[in-house]
Amino acid sequence: MRDIFIADAHLLDPRDANYRQLLKFLDSQRGRVRTLFLLGDIFEFWIGYRHTVFAPYVPLLDSLRQLHEQGTRIVYVEGNHDFHLGPYFEKVLDCRILPDGGVIELDGERIYIAHGDLINPDDKGYRRLRRVLRSRPLLWLSHLLPPDWAWAIARWGSRASQQSHKEKNGRWVPEQMLDDHARRHFQDGCRAVITGHFHTPLYRATPEGKILISLGDWIGQYSYAVFEDGVFSLETFSPGD
Repeated sequence: MRDIFIADAHLLDPRDANYRQLLKFLDSQRGRVRTLFLLGDIFEFWIGYRHTVFAPYVPLLDSLRQLHEQGTRIVYVEGNHDFHLGPYFEKVLDCRILPDGGVIELDGERIYIAHGDLINPDDKGYRRLRRVLRSRPLLWLSHLLPPDWAWAIARWGSRASQQSHKEKNGRWVPEQMLDDHARRHFQDGCRAVITGHFHTPLYRATPEGKILISLGDWIGQYSYAVFEDGVFSLETFSPGD
């Protein structure tokens, strides 16, 4: 059995190519995966309501449910587009939710997993916004809105976020931030550090056998990480597979 790590699918519409390919990939993994780690921004927007889910995401939720029923454990690290996951993930999928990531253990190895949106200490504006968006008062207010209104507001916000992401990538070099981030956790005893968020696939091994993986995305790259028999790899799912 193996463990799989995926991030940054930014799913919107079941008719989209990346959505269809992710469903195909997940269906091919039934009964083969010990733990599925979803490292944030799997959805373009998600906030959990008590008695409803967003209709475009029903196919993915059903695929995750089937994986869970066939023995796969699901761990979800919240991203900057999907947080306050809510009852479906907690009760139906029995999902372990890590709002900020953290250290997990696989076969005796300490692994640090995160979405990656907190890696840059200089992005203070985003950190302030993140605290507001994840606050309990805002969650309470969002539940007063009809889901269709919340969806429309979130779609506007996600377009602004995409533009901001492009501008930040021009100011800050992701590889350097990832190296600095990984080094701190290696010093704390982690064998591997795995993140999403930057949409940059990266696999780097140190002479001491420490592993840094940036997952890339599931928009056009279809990249994901695998841990199997003590070995980490960064792989790509071909649409023809």
